[in-house]
Amino acid sequence: MTKRHSQKYKIDRRLGENIWGRPKSPVNRREYGPGQHGQRRKGKLSDFGIQLRAKQKLKGYYGNMTEKSFKRVYGEATRQRGDTGELLVGLLERRLDAVVYRAKFVPTVFAARQFVNHGHVLVNGKRVNIPSYRLNVGDVVEVREKSKQIALVLEATQLAERDVPDYLDYSHEKLTVVMTRVPTLTDIPYPVQMEPNLVVEFYSR
Repeated sequence: MTKRHSQKYKIDRRLGENIWGRPKSPVNRREYGPGQHGQRRKGKLSDFGIQLRAKQKLKGYYGNMTEKSFKRVYGEATRQRGDTGELLVGLLERRLDAVVYRAKFVPTVFAARQFVNHGHVLVNGKRVNIPSYRLNVGDVVEVREKSKQIALVLEATQLAERDVPDYLDYSHEKLTVVMTRVPTLTDIPYPVQMEPNLVVEFYSR
């Protein structure tokens, strides 16, 4: 069950960016925010506002993450050695629902969570229904044989608007994917510019 009860495209309009790169996003037609006062809301953001927007954009991109779970991932990134921003996006991309979306098993990141929840995905031959399940390099993710003819899957594999990134070894015929390495920020095909460094600044206040 999705935790996002409001319409997902409201996130696009509130942030003023088409964060999933979808052709149906209302931002493509109306760049101002939602509501009757949306056109008058534009003003200069403070440093805090810029950092908050960067955090909301990155968290919103992954579809159904709560603030609590997003902050937990950030906390894990801070405990590891290296660039916290890079580690943060690496951890987010290792989520099972993120890999299912990246592999084009489903058309949207919201559908990926539901697809995993409903038990359509195997990891190393075992069914996993936890969207936040963290994959390791070399794990094999595949669509269950019974689920390969679902209309959602057939629709997603034909999508031309995005490609499978090169850190995933993807088989279109078998509907399997293997994460060959943990991606860095420049590897991840975000449709808009993500600024994890600003997210780090937001939580470091």
